[in-house]
Amino acid sequence: MKKQISTYTVALLLLFFNGVRSQSKETVFKTDTIASTKSIQFIGVPIAFYTPETEFGFGGGGQLFLLNKKNIYNDRLSNILFSGIYTLNEQFLFEVKPEIYLGKGDYFINIDYTWEIYPNLFWGIGNRTPDRNEEVYNMTSHKLKIGYLRRLPPNLNFGFEYVFENHDVTEVEEGGILESGTILGSDRAIISGLGVTFNLDTRDDLGSPLSGRYYKLNAQFSSELLGATHGYNKFFLDLRTYESLTKTSILAMQVYSENTFGGAPFQGLAKFGGSYSARGYFYGRFTDRHMYIIQTEYRWRFKPRWTMAAFGLVGEVASTPENFFSISNIKPSAGAGIRFKLLKNKSTWLRLDTGFGENGNSGFYFGINEAF
Repeated sequence: MKKQISTYTVALLLLFFNGVRSQSKETVFKTDTIASTKSIQFIGVPIAFYTPETEFGFGGGGQLFLLNKKNIYNDRLSNILFSGIYTLNEQFLFEVKPEIYLGKGDYFINIDYTWEIYPNLFWGIGNRTPDRNEEVYNMTSHKLKIGYLRRLPPNLNFGFEYVFENHDVTEVEEGGILESGTILGSDRAIISGLGVTFNLDTRDDLGSPLSGRYYKLNAQFSSELLGATHGYNKFFLDLRTYESLTKTSILAMQVYSENTFGGAPFQGLAKFGGSYSARGYFYGRFTDRHMYIIQTEYRWRFKPRWTMAAFGLVGEVASTPENFFSISNIKPSAGAGIRFKLLKNKSTWLRLDTGFGENGNSGFYFGINEAF
């Protein structure tokens, strides 16, 4: 039951019934282009995915490609992605995500709206919270992010964003940590603030890069002046590199960190785990103000539309950065998986991974595109 649905967002698992066979369950995958003209292409799809946090999720959605609004510098198309999903953990998720290039790619507008009705799990805050702390809570959330980026030739981008999140905790366990009222946001939290983003992006492909770099620095400031219930600052660092080993294999590496300062509700803290940042752990199994993750993945594209992968990572959360890197607190994970490219002419990959962390933590992940 997780909140990682960027897993859900692009869990566009284009699942139609005649096309490429799934090796595990004889299920078949195919996209369905409902409408196409010289300026647009619309693909409607059923959606299916699996994560430890949601179990199986299913629903429908689509993607509208704006063929005349293209980034000429890296051959990326403007598009509008939307999805509606229901999971076996009784979670409902709806998302609309326009990504629009203007001025042939010199300007980029990115909007992400999500509505979630979401039963989830909570263990408390800290790097050593015991399994016995596990409790269920229900939360309804509306989240909106609007970003604007300006290209600074040749591969730099700089811009601003507005972030709004309204989290309403509708049910908690009697006698649990959240009912005690000692956790900020245990009944409700509104996050509202501005952000600044700077990135360098030389990746040759978004869905499954074979070469290039991606360096991103992002700062967000939630303020009561903008309607937030809690004022705090948050900083993100995301460094990725993709190094060729042979003609068909690469080594992908990522260093990721989140650092939170001020009175942030638990909804705004760093969450360790999930299908992207720390496979092998439930998303949010460990939550705190600060987090780092270092992960490496070997990818072997043994056929043009098939890739095998193996990964390893270490990371942790902490109340202060000074508490990082104690050997007893570091959380390792390792695993492997396989990917399949759905369309020959568009970079959309099915990803199937399994990960194993410490103390019996593990996860099976079925979603879209590479973890990083």
